[in-house]
Amino acid sequence: MSDLDASTPRVFLARHGETEWTKNGRYTGSTELDLTAHGVKQVADTAALLVGTGRLIDPARLVGIQVSPRKRAQQTFEQLFQAGSATPEVRIDDERVTLTEDITEWDYGDYEGLLVGEIRASRKQRGLDKEREWNIWKDGCEGGESAQQVRERLDRMISELQDIQKPYMHGEKAVDIVVVAHGLILRAFVKRWLKYPLDMPLPMMMSPGAIAVLSYKNQNIDEPGFFVGMALPAKE
Repeated sequence: MSDLDASTPRVFLARHGETEWTKNGRYTGSTELDLTAHGVKQVADTAALLVGTGRLIDPARLVGIQVSPRKRAQQTFEQLFQAGSATPEVRIDDERVTLTEDITEWDYGDYEGLLVGEIRASRKQRGLDKEREWNIWKDGCEGGESAQQVRERLDRMISELQDIQKPYMHGEKAVDIVVVAHGLILRAFVKRWLKYPLDMPLPMMMSPGAIAVLSYKNQNIDEPGFFVGMALPAKE
């Protein structure tokens, strides 16, 4: 049996394009930043290749799009489905688009705008982390979200998405979903999709403007999985 029937529901994760803080690695949660010109091009180029009729992300197969309310995520959504799509005549009606705080970036609290090295140095100066270095997956953020708070909102969202897709595991209806959000929260989403604890080591990389694909093995809602590689739709 193949890993995926072509009609098995999928969840596409789209990371926003480059911002000024993305370039230098600063933690960017609630700060509102625009995409850079390069970031806009990143997403537009992705859309031209992957979004459109008969392409990997076919708007006709989408039952919904979940978008972080942050400006950079909304600009990415617009480039994916309004400006950069290979089939601009295909538009996403507003009823299928949901802005939700459930998929906004991790609330970094006191660490907003800092580099990892700066956070660890500050904590060390204050006598913290004597036994091991700070790890966001275990320790969360001072003045921001804990890992448990992030897990709870992601689990709620994943449950809602799977409730939508569960009745259609064999292609009875097209129910693909796109989630447009941020680098760290999308990697956290993958862990919870796979039912892993957030602090489980799972090195992941997701470039600005990138697309990841989740689905289900054996067309089974209880076997959520991810693609380590997949073939693109064949040209007719």
